[in-house]
Amino acid sequence: MSRGLKIWPLLTATIRYEKTISTRNRGHGKFIDAPILAYLIETTNGRILYDVGCDYRKLADPRLRRKYYDPMRPQVEPPDAREEQRIPHYLAQLGLGPSDIDVVFIGHLHFDHAGGLCDLPGCEVHIQADELAAARTGSDSGVFADELRNADQWTIQTGEYLVTPGVRAIASPGHTAGHMSLFLELSKGQPVILCGDAADLSENLMEEIAPGYCWQENEALALASLRKLKTLARKERAQLWPNHDMNFFLNLPQFPAWVG
Repeated sequence: MSRGLKIWPLLTATIRYEKTISTRNRGHGKFIDAPILAYLIETTNGRILYDVGCDYRKLADPRLRRKYYDPMRPQVEPPDAREEQRIPHYLAQLGLGPSDIDVVFIGHLHFDHAGGLCDLPGCEVHIQADELAAARTGSDSGVFADELRNADQWTIQTGEYLVTPGVRAIASPGHTAGHMSLFLELSKGQPVILCGDAADLSENLMEEIAPGYCWQENEALALASLRKLKTLARKERAQLWPNHDMNFFLNLPQFPAWVG
C-alpha cells in the first residue's frame, strides 16, 4: 500500500575525490565531483531526515579545515559547502525548523553523513549498534571522533525495522559495519530505495562494484549488500538511488521540488 510520502533530495555540499573511493580497484588517478546528499522524507506520521551532511563549521574555519581535511589530500579534497546548503536553511524554506523533524536516521557515521547533526539539536537520532561500536574504535578514518560526542543520547537500533508506515530500515553493511539503507513507499509510482553508500554510483549497482572503502576489507559483505538491494528492488519494482552520483542527482527534481 502506498503511504503518500514525499522526498526532498537536499544538496548539502559537493566533494571532489579519486574515483577509486567509490569503485573498488577502479578509477585510480581519475577524479570525480560528487554530491553530498541528505533526504527529507515527509510521511503521514511525521518527518524523517536520512543523513545530514558535513559539519559546516569544520569547513568554514580555516584552522578546523586544515585539521580535519588536509590529511585526506590529495585523494580527497575538502567539501565545497555553502551556508545556504545547511539543513536548517532548507527546512526554513519549507516553513520548518529542527523541532519539526521527528527522526534523524543516520545511514552511517562518516563525516559527510553525520557531521551536520550539530545543526539539529534535540532531534531523535537513530543509529545501528554495530555502526556506533565500530565508529568508537577509532579505526575508521571517515569518522570524526568529536561527532560522536552526543551518541549516548541517540536511539540505538539493531537490525532492520519499520521506522514508520511506508519507511523501512534495510541492513546493508559492508562499506561500514552497520550501514543502513531506507525503503520508501510513494503515493505515485515506484517505491524508492535510498542506497546510501552501499552504492555511491550507478556503476556500483549496474556492474556490482563494491565501494572502494570496505569495513575491515570485507568486500564480500559489501557486494552481498549491493545484491540484496538489487533483489529487493526487483521484488518490489523499486527505484535504486545511488548516493554520490552527480548525474543521477541532477536528474532528480531540484529543491524545493520533491519526489512523491
